Amino acid sequence: MKQYFSDVIQYRGTHYDFGYYQGELLKNSPILQNREKQWGPKKDRHFIIDPEVYREIMATVAPGILDEIQGLADALNMDKNKAFRFFGGYYLEFVRSGCSIYTDPYFMVRNYDSHPKGYEGRYMLYEPTDYGYAVIGPTMQITGRIDGMNEKGLVMGYNFTHSKKSGDGFLCNMIGRLILETCASVDEAVTLLKEIPHRHSFSYVLLDRSSVSYVVEASPRQVAARKSNVCTNHFHLLDEENRYRQEETREREQRIRKQQQFATNPYEAFNVMNGTKHGIFSKKYDAAAGTIHTAVYFPDELKAWFVIGPDRKPVIFDFAKWLRGDRVNIKRIKGKLEHQTNQRQT
Repeated sequence: MKQYFSDVIQYRGTHYDFGYYQGELLKNSPILQNREKQWGPKKDRHFIIDPEVYREIMATVAPGILDEIQGLADALNMDKNKAFRFFGGYYLEFVRSGCSIYTDPYFMVRNYDSHPKGYEGRYMLYEPTDYGYAVIGPTMQITGRIDGMNEKGLVMGYNFTHSKKSGDGFLCNMIGRLILETCASVDEAVTLLKEIPHRHSFSYVLLDRSSVSYVVEASPRQVAARKSNVCTNHFHLLDEENRYRQEETREREQRIRKQQQFATNPYEAFNVMNGTKHGIFSKKYDAAAGTIHTAVYFPDELKAWFVIGPDRKPVIFDFAKWLRGDRVNIKRIKGKLEHQTNQRQT
């Protein structure tokens, strides 16, 4: 067992200042160096879209994120086009992952499954003072979000389907950020997902204070929405977009449905996903399908739970109190994974 962690980062201010602040933190972090190593000789192909096209899209959808990237570039003395490649969340390669999500009318619980070497270990609370909604959740590629909740009580998580037949478009993590920062409801999020371009095929699970949960199946070619409270790694509506092998993801979906029917409260539902005895938590890290974190979000209460590793009690964040001006006293969330690596260890 190796220890992993997520640093808890809190910030209130403009997007530019937020970007600059993150850039200062990254100067003393191995995150960017590790990413350069992971990309290797492919790095020049990771962002090949015209930067002007990217600026035009982002200026319409979320102009604040352009300011955030500028702040990152200035703090790191980085060329603007390189900053787009590192932080833009558009037209990049993506490592496949697993992931499982279950929703109740009052909460969402989600296992994020991937390979630990790409995990940044940053849990972010950000309240912008210029554009957009405040958001809580773990980051990916600095500016993106893996899952999360915003100040309006909109909750989002995504699950990988496949990366074949990719197209020009946004990555899942940037799409997650766009949803949470610009949408106040499930309906607004569904509309956004139908309007923006998608790089790969993912399901986006949405829940808000209306207590209705939607799964939006999105590929570079089409987008379809359905009501559902369970999602793994296959589509139901866009069946032609599915991977050839679906046995494991469909079996996991049925295990979640079966196990969750006996859960009588949020903590029991959390344990179904995080406890190793239930068969949902995965240790397949070398296959990029091992569970790294389990997150729970409560739209009505604006509370969030978060853990790294299996069979743990959740760290609880009161996002509502934070929005009223309180500071979170937690600086780091620690956990253990059964995976050997030199990255993100303490």
